[in-house]
Amino acid sequence: MTETTRTAPAEWFLTHAERDNPWSRLDGRDPGSTAWSEGNLAQPLIDGAEYFPRLVAELADVQAGDQVYLSAWIVDQNKQLDGTGTSMREQFARVLRDGASVHALLWWPYLDLDHDLVAANRELASSLRDMGGSVVLDQRVRPAGCHHQKFLVIRRPGRPERDVAFLGGIDPCPSRLDRHEHHGDGDVQLSIDRRRYGRRPAWHDAHLEVRGPAVADVEHCFRERWQDAAIRLRGPLSRLRRRFGRGEPEAAELPAQLPPPPRSGSHSVQLLRTYPTKHPPYLFARRGERSVARGYAKALQRARQLVYVEDQFLWSPMVAEVFAAALRREPELRLVAVVPAHPEKGGAVEVATCDAAQDKALRLLYAAGGDRVDVFELENDRGLPTYLHSKVCVMDDSWAAVGSANLNRRSWTYDSELTAAVLDERQPTTGFARDLRLRLWREHLGRDRGDDSGLADPRDGVELLRNAAAELDAWHESGRTAPRPRGQLRRHPRRAKSAATRLWAVPLGRLMIDPDGRPLRARLPDRSRDRGSIRTSTSAHAPPSSEPTCEPERSRS
Repeated sequence: MTETTRTAPAEWFLTHAERDNPWSRLDGRDPGSTAWSEGNLAQPLIDGAEYFPRLVAELADVQAGDQVYLSAWIVDQNKQLDGTGTSMREQFARVLRDGASVHALLWWPYLDLDHDLVAANRELASSLRDMGGSVVLDQRVRPAGCHHQKFLVIRRPGRPERDVAFLGGIDPCPSRLDRHEHHGDGDVQLSIDRRRYGRRPAWHDAHLEVRGPAVADVEHCFRERWQDAAIRLRGPLSRLRRRFGRGEPEAAELPAQLPPPPRSGSHSVQLLRTYPTKHPPYLFARRGERSVARGYAKALQRARQLVYVEDQFLWSPMVAEVFAAALRREPELRLVAVVPAHPEKGGAVEVATCDAAQDKALRLLYAAGGDRVDVFELENDRGLPTYLHSKVCVMDDSWAAVGSANLNRRSWTYDSELTAAVLDERQPTTGFARDLRLRLWREHLGRDRGDDSGLADPRDGVELLRNAAAELDAWHESGRTAPRPRGQLRRHPRRAKSAATRLWAVPLGRLMIDPDGRPLRARLPDRSRDRGSIRTSTSAHAPPSSEPTCEPERSRS
């Protein structure tokens, strides 16, 4: 990588003003503090078989007086995380029995359209309350929206050096427990379309383990939502519902927040979030927050050589245009994306809607970057597709992001999301981001740990990815008679839709599948700039901000 990537965090990360949310104290709890924390240790956890044992080990170390904070999209309380006796319910039962506290924020939609999945949160809430834990079933979302943040924080008052936060894309629910080989045999509980992914569907995912001062930042995100919900639960309507036995109990008071944990490593971590505009507004984000979108937009302004993406929903033209603008601006920039072969599930209407949106998004990218754009999908060594659920991005082996936010308009504007961006303070181009890219590429190429030959230079590595995908595609085309080539990558085809299908699929996607959670004035294009540029705007209520101004364009998990 070139010396131009060896920059201070402020050149990659958002400033407090650029976050454009003056109502949150995430960036300013201490005088003179920056909008990120330094001295952290971030460790990627690739696939459920790596994350879940770490989660079980940390919960097993919780003692009397410790504090556990959970924010979840969906939790299956009976899911075994690491063998018998390691379900979420059993873990929390021991933690509470030993004298620790547990506070949980669980999404609860206004319209429960997926009874088999969402009801799991109600079951966990009931169990935790019976065991002495505190729970809020959080309905502070937009219509058809969700709280998609997935994190868990453990604070240990007597052992702050052991404090830890987990955040990312992996849910403790069916299908997520799979190994690097992706044979789909790590999880007996399934929630995925077996017609497309086989009898034992494989699942690729990513999470992050963080130690150091950033743990307090993740906890602060929990506290903001909890306190916002607590005020609403004390309102007259909530009291009336409780009087007739139909309302949620009031939210308990949280313990006083502990000081940030001590420094643990050399990683700077910035938390990026999405909250929509909502009425009544969030107390901590009165006009919403779109720092996920702004964080990506600022980082893309610095990208010069390679942007590597793994994403479940790379199907929003709005988001694709932000990446396309970077490709047009930098003639040497390459984009490599890995996406699912097919949607996780859904009927013909939803699949057609998603395919139409993705086709438009990919057309934007290919038009901007031509042969500098590569889009792949994953397949295990049994010839079956692997579902890709991760939300990962690496730029120039310097800036990396792991979180819950997908690359679609819903995740950038409509649902609540939490993503961590990471920079290595000591080794800007040979540290965390580079190691993350190499780990993922080794897995997708079917290589052993430490076998990085030909991958260190991203340009050479891209050629190896292309060759591996071409070999596997050719093997399929030849009838699969010869020994299967090593690796998991295949070229992802574009699924163009007819004009008649696009006529109804595109507006349906904008309305239901990939809605816009921004205030109306933020949706209006800025005619003074090119599409996809970064608009700087000011208001009487907030400092200047950066906002993607590209043309706007549901699936969650």
